[in-house]
Amino acid sequence: MGRIKSAISALGVKKLSKAPGMHAVGGVPGLYLCVNMNPNSTDMNPCFAASWIYRYSFSGRRRDMGLGSYSDYSLEEARHQASKCRSQVLQGIDPLDDKQQQKDAEKKAHSKRVTFQHCIESYLDAHGDAWKNPKHRAQWRSTLESYACPVVGNLNVAHVDTGLVLKVLEPIWKTKTETATRLRGRIESVLDWATVRGYREGENPARWKGHLDKLLPLPSKIAKVNHFTALSYKEIPEFMQQLRNQPGIGAAALEFAILTAARSGEVRGALWPEINQPERLWLIPADRMKAGREHRIPLSDAAIALLERMKELHVSDFVFPGTKQDKPLSDMSLTAVLKRMERGDLTAHGFRSTFRDWASETTAYPQEVCEMALAHTIANKVEAAYRRGDLFDKRIRLMTDWASYCNGMAAAIQS
Repeated sequence: MGRIKSAISALGVKKLSKAPGMHAVGGVPGLYLCVNMNPNSTDMNPCFAASWIYRYSFSGRRRDMGLGSYSDYSLEEARHQASKCRSQVLQGIDPLDDKQQQKDAEKKAHSKRVTFQHCIESYLDAHGDAWKNPKHRAQWRSTLESYACPVVGNLNVAHVDTGLVLKVLEPIWKTKTETATRLRGRIESVLDWATVRGYREGENPARWKGHLDKLLPLPSKIAKVNHFTALSYKEIPEFMQQLRNQPGIGAAALEFAILTAARSGEVRGALWPEINQPERLWLIPADRMKAGREHRIPLSDAAIALLERMKELHVSDFVFPGTKQDKPLSDMSLTAVLKRMERGDLTAHGFRSTFRDWASETTAYPQEVCEMALAHTIANKVEAAYRRGDLFDKRIRLMTDWASYCNGMAAAIQS
């Protein structure tokens, strides 16, 4: 590329800034003013966008390097930048590659200032909206801030290694195994996020398979399995009679949970628009279900009768309203009922196990019907892909028999 003999003055360049095209401005070979018509301009009111370009050849390829906009950099500044780029080319350095390397170096330097605590906040901001239950986000933050942050919270996330992860996990691995296993998974997720964002490199020191499983005992070998305390199905008729003598909305909600074999959260959040009494149906939308799928529950005579009683207290859209206006019962309401009955040894969730034991021990309903009644996810992916229905008609008979049993009547054996 030959040297331009005469350099255009700043005034000349100003005139060129309104003439679309690539204009060599001289002073430094390869320096151009690139002028384009603004897409929003009109014939009556033309607008132009001008920028400085350094055009050069490197390794047989022509390359254009942007030096900034005409409005931000003067002609003198543009020539100075172009001159530096030309010197690099003469030294065998590609200016564009060098610029990218500088950006990469700056990114790495920035990563050194990113702490694990910062990555927690960023991860929660990125993924928090995907969690249906706000408590899930709170639990994530709580476990990480309680156990991980005191050890690694203020450290550069790039420096979190296996030794530090073990320093977080080992003190609670045997004493709080369930919490520790969840904590490990959450640390792994945050570190994966940091790696993808370029804040750290290499393998994830919190990964389990092929790494921490070689350093820590299997949770199943050391953790005591604490199942939800469940009442024997043989005691259900007497218990239900006692429960129906209890006053209050909490007692009604617990009875409804038992009759429908639903989770307590699904019952407490039940809305009248979900109830179709003529069809004897409770339709729980997907966003309120643990598995994220819509669930239909057939309503027995006993469940319908209970709903009729609740209609007399219809003060909000919640079937079982709480003490605060337009709020459901609190998550401790059903537990409080059990304590009043001097059955603090039981949990509301445990009655789902009672229902399952009754169905297995005293009826011949197929396993898939019972599991569908509990809205359990099908573990076998192939089977789940082929099963389209929800066995609703069969579940009508199942829930009718369950309600009869709860009322002290023997269930019919079904096949």
